[in-house]
Amino acid sequence: MDWLQLFFLHPLSFYQGAAFPFALLFNYLCILDTFSTRARYLFLLAGGGVLAFAAMGPYSLLIFIPALCAVALVSFLSPQEVHRLTFFFQMGWQTLCHLGLHYTEYYLGEPPPVRFYITLSSLMLLTQRVTSLSLDICEGKVEAPRRGIRSKSSFSEHLWDALPHFSYLLFFPALLGGSLCSFRRFQACVQRSSSLYPSISFRALTWRGLQILGLECLKVALRSAVSAGAGLDDCQRLECIYLMWSTAWLFKLTYYSHWILDDSLLHAAGFGAEAGQGPGEEGYVPDVDIWTLETTHRISLFARQWNRSTALWLRRLVFRKSRRWPLLQTFAFSAWWHGLHPGQVFGFLCWSVMVKADYLIHTFANVCIRSWPLRLLYRALTWAHTQLIIAYIMLAVEGRSLSSLCQLCCSYNSLFPVMYGLLLFLLAERKDKRN
Repeated sequence: MDWLQLFFLHPLSFYQGAAFPFALLFNYLCILDTFSTRARYLFLLAGGGVLAFAAMGPYSLLIFIPALCAVALVSFLSPQEVHRLTFFFQMGWQTLCHLGLHYTEYYLGEPPPVRFYITLSSLMLLTQRVTSLSLDICEGKVEAPRRGIRSKSSFSEHLWDALPHFSYLLFFPALLGGSLCSFRRFQACVQRSSSLYPSISFRALTWRGLQILGLECLKVALRSAVSAGAGLDDCQRLECIYLMWSTAWLFKLTYYSHWILDDSLLHAAGFGAEAGQGPGEEGYVPDVDIWTLETTHRISLFARQWNRSTALWLRRLVFRKSRRWPLLQTFAFSAWWHGLHPGQVFGFLCWSVMVKADYLIHTFANVCIRSWPLRLLYRALTWAHTQLIIAYIMLAVEGRSLSSLCQLCCSYNSLFPVMYGLLLFLLAERKDKRN
């Protein structure tokens, strides 16, 4: 087994690993009394700029330009209008970049550069931070930089005043991945006194490293099993189900490994869960809880726990503000945020229907199923069904293209979401009659 190829096969893993020593250095410098708060902001910002240029090359401009514009917007707009205008600018910019990917993939039929994929991934994370910051300002939780037009301060003072916001948008531990950190938590971590700054827990980092090693070994074993089988276009019945489940497991193992690596980088820099939570600070939200994701029999719980910080961001940004069809609007926006590929649109809309069905099915079961043997059987069956439906959705989203989506829809695997869809129709009709 080529271990070097195993751990650095994905470019994001390579660049996240390359940033690790600098995260440890930042943590060490913060313990020193001579490392001022302004120096911390500059270190994080400079590290983000260097990492962006190293990972994205000339495409890094697609990150720097919206970050600069976002800081300008939050500096000069009033709190009442800052979120709306910032949101539409950021999503418009991201959509244009995704349309460039569509043009290259579907019209030209050429594979886009790897650096462009990394840029789009980082741009999606930047959108999270920009909209989170603008929401905080709009809700009065965070103060915007002083208004340049109304203030008589010099231009350099305005730049220093905007430094925390600019550093937040581009700080290197979260540039390429990681749980969404609010501006308030980011500011509290950076401004924490040297005596209160958390020391590096090498035991926690070692444990995360062992988890990544185990996940990567599982990926190698599963990849060999998947590659030896048939494809979705020529599989038959149970073989199609096994192929879908094992391929989805490959995707999940990749996500788990990346999320743990991202969490390790944030921890090494002092922004992880081990940093604790002081008065007025927001808690750290990890993206992955493997045990909950793999043992739950509820599709709705899986949706809330999968990429948890993003799920909370979508809930705050879309779900709570939607007056009609909040669930559908949330998943539709998620498809827009991911790039509006055919498989993504179908996958996320299917997911919203499955979550709605999940609520009705489990509400009905809690009333009708009383004995514990039947409850145990029900839980086992719904767990298996949940895992297979999630695998179906994952293949649709990750396949992206229309041809891959057609292969998936024409396979026997479509039986599982169709079954939940029929139950949704029957239970919704029963609920309407009772009302």
